[in-house]
Amino acid sequence: MCNEYRFKQSLDRIAQEFSQLSIPLHWLGGAPNLEPRDSIRPTDPGPVILGGPEGAELKQLRWGFPPKGKGGPVINFRSEGRRFDQGRCLIPADGFYEYTGEKSPKSKWLFERADDLELFCIAGLVRDDRFTMLTCEPGPDIAPYHDRQIVILHRRHWAAWLNTAEPQPPLGPLPAGSLKVTQVR
Repeated sequence: MCNEYRFKQSLDRIAQEFSQLSIPLHWLGGAPNLEPRDSIRPTDPGPVILGGPEGAELKQLRWGFPPKGKGGPVINFRSEGRRFDQGRCLIPADGFYEYTGEKSPKSKWLFERADDLELFCIAGLVRDDRFTMLTCEPGPDIAPYHDRQIVILHRRHWAAWLNTAEPQPPLGPLPAGSLKVTQVR
């Protein structure tokens, strides 16, 4: 399951992507410092985009809901058969990692978009000052590496996902050939 992702895009790039979709993007205070990061891991802060009356708001929140009882933070949340009528967010990324193998060090695989568009958004949920990623059954690009995958929303569904007054867009895996895979180690 995704427990590490990458985000190396600039604030201008995110604003441009949302502008092309006629979704105004804003943030409170000054422009956030979005340093390029090869690795965002659970409990790290990461950029998230929330819907609101004025469009979309970019915030930095921590990855992982606090655990209920023992265990680590809830970093992934199953989407199958569920409705998400509140707390929806988009998690911008340009890559994510999966690991294979039984012993350490495991093989590490980077997944990126196969087309010319680098930025994608993962469907997520927000509670208070934390976020988690939604998961689904794996698509053909992920299945050889893991039995689950994060939900990557098509650009045409970004606005509907952020606007909880609209019906929830479909959640599921991407079609074959949507992602390219590179072995990192």
